[in-house]
Amino acid sequence: MEFGYEVKIPKERVAVLVGVKGNVKNKVAKALGIKITVDSREGDVLLKGDDSLSLLTAQNIVKAIGRGFNPDVAMNLLDESNYLEVVDIEQYVGGSKSNLIRVRARVIGTGGKARRTIEELTSTKVVIYGKTISIIGNFEGVALARKAFESLLSGSRHTTVYAWLEKHRKEIKHKMY
Repeated sequence: MEFGYEVKIPKERVAVLVGVKGNVKNKVAKALGIKITVDSREGDVLLKGDDSLSLLTAQNIVKAIGRGFNPDVAMNLLDESNYLEVVDIEQYVGGSKSNLIRVRARVIGTGGKARRTIEELTSTKVVIYGKTISIIGNFEGVALARKAFESLLSGSRHTTVYAWLEKHRKEIKHKMY
């Protein structure tokens, strides 16, 4: 039985998904044993295959590339221990464009420092693109990163968020051993 999913990505990200001579698209399709059809004009991506789990993984990889991730980072989603989380910034700022710009700058930090610090403390990869924050990593890391970004979006101080992350990171490491 063949299943199909349709994913919409921004038109400016279609070229990244397809890659040079279709190499990224073909790499994803081959790794998961599915067919991928891309409508370059609309940004529609059709995924077809027999295995619904492979299609779900492909859907997440395509979504990650559409949300600004480098295809090599998005391919980390092939590992079942990694997953994608997308946080909508607009939920925290409403429809105001000036608030969106201000809060995005706050989440990114000077020279990308806030984003980079959260990535390092949670062992995740983060992309802020448009009105979203996308996170790829293992369950614990993604949950910590999401909570950290939600705290920043809600107005918490950077130092408070970093201290909270350090504390929770130590707790997780302690549980693992």
